[in-house]
Amino acid sequence: MNLPYRPRRLRRNNIVREMIAETRLSKNMFIYPMFVCKGNKIKHPIAAMPGVYHFSPDELVQEVQHCLTLGIDKFLLFGVGDPKSANADSSHHHNSAVPTALRLLKAEFANQIYLITDVCVCAYTTHGHCGILAGNEVLNDESVEVLAQMALTHAQAGADMVAPSDMMDGRIGYIRQHLDQNQFTHTAIMSYAVKYASAYYGPFREAADSSPQLGNRKGYQMDYRNAQESLREAWLDEHEGADVLMVKPALAYLDIIARLKQQTRLPVACYNVSGEYSMVKAAAAANLIDEEKIVMENMIAFARSGADIIITYHAKDILQQGWM
Repeated sequence: MNLPYRPRRLRRNNIVREMIAETRLSKNMFIYPMFVCKGNKIKHPIAAMPGVYHFSPDELVQEVQHCLTLGIDKFLLFGVGDPKSANADSSHHHNSAVPTALRLLKAEFANQIYLITDVCVCAYTTHGHCGILAGNEVLNDESVEVLAQMALTHAQAGADMVAPSDMMDGRIGYIRQHLDQNQFTHTAIMSYAVKYASAYYGPFREAADSSPQLGNRKGYQMDYRNAQESLREAWLDEHEGADVLMVKPALAYLDIIARLKQQTRLPVACYNVSGEYSMVKAAAAANLIDEEKIVMENMIAFARSGADIIITYHAKDILQQGWM
């Protein structure tokens, strides 16, 4: 056969494949999500998420120290176990789990770490919704006020970035204004700009004790049938002052990541969520898949689709096991 071009020439061995690889991962892309609870000497395994734990602030310090030795220096904190109420008062108390952990971590590690906090009230409300409830309706503007207070409390405690995940309209602009008015102009905002009402969140809801007690979240999280709407949501958050735009979940929404990457000049993050993580862990435990190969194929898929930042519970395994 007389073929003028043979693509296989550039696939013949690992050296040439590495040379021409179009997508490359770096440990600097990873953010490691962690769950913090009140108390001391607590490291409690989360049954639905093998390898993931609830940490009290003192134990979190030890875990972060270990993560630093692996090269992980960016963490997304979720609060668990604070008192629940209809108006989510504990979400912005200065002695709640997340602010307590922030102060302790910053005192220990200062600028060696970058701390991001989830800003949402689902784990702090008796009803489990991401905002303030009146009857069966989640109130938008009243919820945004509470979220802004929560973001400010986190900034005051040392958060480098806040990440509103509630999907209330206008919350990015309101939080940005509230932070700026209180002299926290340097605190960045990573918006859960494109967050779908997804079945992939199941294990997280166990981890954060945040399942809705009535109804569902389809009235404020996005319909997974819609792609064009995601660009509108992201455009609004960008123009309200977001510094980073996130797509959540990640694995079933690679097309959305790719579309968003083409629209924006902001960094794009994706959240490799609990259901995606736990399915891999369950299949690996049953010897149905090669965990390392599946995890790394997924990570490359996220980066190939356009994600600059990958939030993943796999980060520790990837670096500790030398998968990358």
